[in-house]
Amino acid sequence: MACVLEAPLRMSVLSEVTASSRHYVDRLFDLDPQKVLQGVIDMKNAVIGNNKQKANLIVLGAVPSLKVSTRKEFSCWRSSGIVKWKGLMNGGNWLLYLLQQETSSTELRTECAVVLGSLAMGTENNVKSLLDCHIIPALLQGLLSPDLKFIEACLRCLRTIFISPVTPEDLLYTDATVISHLMALLSRSRYTQEYICQIFSHCCKLQHWHSCGFKSLPQPLLCANGPDHQTILFNHGAVQNIAHLLVSTSYKVRMQALKCFSVLAFENPQVSMTLVNVSVDGELLPQIFVKMLQRDKPIEMQLTSAKCLTSMCRAGAIRTDDSCIVLKTLPCLVRMCSKERLLEERVEGAETLAYLIETDVELQRIASITDHLIVMLADYFKYPSSVSAITDIKRLDHDLKHAHELRQAAFKLYASLGANDEDIRKKIIETENMMDRIVNGLSESSIKVRLAAVRCLHSLSRSVQQLRTSFQDHAVWKPLMKVLQNAPNEILVVASSTLCNLLLEFSPSKEPILESGAIELLCSLTQSENLALRVNGIWALMNMAFQAEQKIKSDILRGLSTEQLFQLLSDSDVNVLMKTLGLLRNLLSTRPTLCILANIADGTTAKELIMTNDDILQKIKYYMSHSNAKLQLAAMFCISNLIWNEEEGSQERQDKLRDMGIVDILHKLSQSSDPNLCDKAKTALQQYLA
Repeated sequence: MACVLEAPLRMSVLSEVTASSRHYVDRLFDLDPQKVLQGVIDMKNAVIGNNKQKANLIVLGAVPSLKVSTRKEFSCWRSSGIVKWKGLMNGGNWLLYLLQQETSSTELRTECAVVLGSLAMGTENNVKSLLDCHIIPALLQGLLSPDLKFIEACLRCLRTIFISPVTPEDLLYTDATVISHLMALLSRSRYTQEYICQIFSHCCKLQHWHSCGFKSLPQPLLCANGPDHQTILFNHGAVQNIAHLLVSTSYKVRMQALKCFSVLAFENPQVSMTLVNVSVDGELLPQIFVKMLQRDKPIEMQLTSAKCLTSMCRAGAIRTDDSCIVLKTLPCLVRMCSKERLLEERVEGAETLAYLIETDVELQRIASITDHLIVMLADYFKYPSSVSAITDIKRLDHDLKHAHELRQAAFKLYASLGANDEDIRKKIIETENMMDRIVNGLSESSIKVRLAAVRCLHSLSRSVQQLRTSFQDHAVWKPLMKVLQNAPNEILVVASSTLCNLLLEFSPSKEPILESGAIELLCSLTQSENLALRVNGIWALMNMAFQAEQKIKSDILRGLSTEQLFQLLSDSDVNVLMKTLGLLRNLLSTRPTLCILANIADGTTAKELIMTNDDILQKIKYYMSHSNAKLQLAAMFCISNLIWNEEEGSQERQDKLRDMGIVDILHKLSQSSDPNLCDKAKTALQQYLA
């Protein structure tokens, strides 16, 4: 594969290639090994901190590379004239060639690895070019060398390659022996420990996201080629091999080991349950993490330790009321949200705290009264500061870069804080311009901010009082409906959940939402392949139909169609089934619905669901005595199907319906002047006599 830069960049860079850049590459082809070594060393010194020089060296001769695999071929190159051939190999390829030759001196191979690592520290295009040259297999092969300095240089270069966002993490896992060998190299030196832990932490990507606030991007749990990264590292003894590094004398080693545990434990009960019982020098890991939370420790250490303890708590390895969570982890994360912290630290602190407290009511209450957190978070929306107040262009650029992340983090934390407690929700909404900020967030260009804003709105929509006041005052249903018109599934799921709350009977937003064409939208959601969207679609329709006018009920039935209702009642998910039955219960003032229910009651599973739903049974009983004969007849069909003798469980169903007074009603109907009702009632009574 060619080792080339993107065409536009390649042309612009080629036009600026300097004579000195060519000179460095030319020296790599010298016949004298010492001159080659000196050339590599000089190249190393030339590229340090010079991205332009790095790009020049990579792009020189950037045409499809000539694969050279033997020393004999190399000799042929020399004897036939280097000038003729060197244009076929760019600097990156030639360095890789020298690095892989066993006949090259260890010093030369080490220097080549150092230069390659320096080239990788340039732009993402540099990394892409090196990846195209298959640099990773070459460096991994270098780890088999007995020479420690060469191993460290290869690991340092691998670290630089893998921390780049353009490098696929799965490249570390293509060979089953690589992880085992890296684990074995951990004992060689503090540098191997630092680099390997850093590689692991960057190449351990979770294959799924967390619930309501954090798991809304559905991805497969398994990688394409086997187990997920966490499982692979765990099965290769990562916990046991890395734990003792937490007490290393080297700060960098301790920090990288800590980061490694933070990604290993996230959303992983197996790792978390193991960590809680591991001890180093007689001290359990949770105790070590708590020590790393202390205020005198570097901020990155405090934050990463808090992330470890948070993951262990969410996985159930540490109780939510444990003092290390309530008195150490939570206060630490609140501190990270203060104005004194860097913007990136405030983002990470808020997002981690949101995850920690998301499902625990007591932690939400504690966090809400700690250091005026709710008011503190309002400051997250004030970036970037006004241009007139910023004279430093770099600061403005920094603020702009983090503004989206800050708003996203604040919305997430507000969503977690207000998940359960009415008083907390009230405090959040009363925060400066909060509802306006949420409304603005729903239309932001950043998908992540929009998603976080919808989550925040969903959390606050659980408040009856706020639905009647703030939600109506700010007409939040309008931007919400706009979000639902065209959004990715992860946003649709949370937005449709919010809509369910806005359609409750006491919500003033219900009527304008109906007038905006919500029925058609919700009916379409019930046909989605996404389970959560199907549930939310039918749930919202159920809320819409409750005590609704006859026209609305008829519109829902037309929008869904009988066929779609049957499909929903055949759904494998119990939530879809129960919400559909709830919808039918709310629609049961119409004859078509009763007829549908009568057909539904002809199935075994549906019979069981209907018989356990007392609301529906009472509705059927009510319509058996209705003044409208057609409604009576439809209700009779339901009863006949439920009590039919030939069906399994009929005796239990008959007994329950007798206890409800259904038999008495049947006797009365058997005397009806309507021949259809009379015949149907007599047929039903015969089932009891059979």
